[in-house]
Amino acid sequence: MSLLPPIHRVVTGHDAHGRAIVISDGPLPTVVELQAIPGTVFHEVWSTAGSPARVDNGPDPTHGPLVLPPPRQGSRLRFVDIPPDTAEHLTQGAARMREAFAQLGDAEASTVRADSPHPLMHRTESVDYGVVIDGELTLVLDEGEVLLRPGSVVIQRGSNHAWANRSDRPCRMLFVLLDGRYEPGLATALASKP
Repeated sequence: MSLLPPIHRVVTGHDAHGRAIVISDGPLPTVVELQAIPGTVFHEVWSTAGSPARVDNGPDPTHGPLVLPPPRQGSRLRFVDIPPDTAEHLTQGAARMREAFAQLGDAEASTVRADSPHPLMHRTESVDYGVVIDGELTLVLDEGEVLLRPGSVVIQRGSNHAWANRSDRPCRMLFVLLDGRYEPGLATALASKP
């Protein structure tokens, strides 16, 4: 599994008198390594199923199958450990990408084509905040790349991208994903893209 330390999660709530209490305190219940990309580990922290989010003592939303995008009108908070790129992962990445996204419940997220700048290119219709916690990573876009180090923050607005780890150690990123909808003009441009 992950070479990085486990995530410690504290969930609060309220007792019958409205006093704030700790509902759970410990490791994450859902930590999943992608079979198609060994070393890529998803640490599911929390999600909301709508906006405004329900404030209650409801069940833990992280139980159940791993899903890439946030729920409709909801949000998702997770850490992802991304291993160093390997020759196999770069040469066979496109074929294995659909497998990886199928395990994430979103096989259609893969956008890789023969001329893609990276074999793990993908897109989701969401606004995602990605923060590098440990290690380094390169954000790869259709046009251009940016090297990211601890403290770097990416505001991903539904753009086609990949995460390349060209270092010799895993990178941990914190992601907050918010459900979104493409502006009609952009949706039309994306639909007509080869």
